[in-house]
Amino acid sequence: MSPEIVWFAFGLIAAGLFAGFVGGLFGIGGGAVIVPTLYLLMTALGVDEAVRMHVAVGTSLSTIITTSWRSLAAHTKARAVDYAVLKSWGPWIALGAIAGAVVAGLVSTEILLVVFGAGLLLIAVQMGFGDPKWRLAQDLPTGVTRVSIAGSVGLFSAMMGIGGGAFGVTLLTLFGRPIHQAVATASGFGAAIALPATVGYAIAGFGREGLPPYSLGFISLPGFVILGALTALTAPIGARLAHRLPQATLKRAFAMLLAVVALNMLREALI
Repeated sequence: MSPEIVWFAFGLIAAGLFAGFVGGLFGIGGGAVIVPTLYLLMTALGVDEAVRMHVAVGTSLSTIITTSWRSLAAHTKARAVDYAVLKSWGPWIALGAIAGAVVAGLVSTEILLVVFGAGLLLIAVQMGFGDPKWRLAQDLPTGVTRVSIAGSVGLFSAMMGIGGGAFGVTLLTLFGRPIHQAVATASGFGAAIALPATVGYAIAGFGREGLPPYSLGFISLPGFVILGALTALTAPIGARLAHRLPQATLKRAFAMLLAVVALNMLREALI
């Protein structure tokens, strides 16, 4: 076995354990960790630049299938999930995720890097400086506004390879939901995004040249198996701790890390 494959496996294990924990703790799905990690690992392995980011994003989404459901189950046991929100917003989020997978299959690696970097930077700024007490309204929008916002959450989450929780927590708190309920409910957004987006990435990448070995379209099967198993293992731990630890301090520290990662991904796109 070559040294590159060994380091790839170690990288997947470390990313999976950390991403699952972070996803459960902050409700962000773990993709913020998995996507840049996979991108760097595949760069080291010499995967074709034209598909490198697509595979990172698609594989990240595939792992969120298990992470989101495990995290949602843990939050449900804590009786913190608003299922009325999931039922009314979930279908539109899922449709947006399908659209995001289609668009991602048509654009270049540079565009996906810009979308990921810019989106992650916004998430970092909100996570570091946002106040859960900020409000736009006392309740969530309905009608066309709900459809457009929910669809946008699904679209950009699918193009970034994240579970939608990062956007969902901000959205829910701005519209009157307490922070713990927002984190718990937003974990369900990943369930609405991950499966349809994963199928979309598998189809969009079918037959593309330069894919890493054992890929199904833009989904790395080794990445799906290893990351999926490990994120599912640690996501419930993070979800349980979310109700006990000082979220504000942890979020500011994690936001600084996300900002550094986001700026590095934007640099990759520009050079």
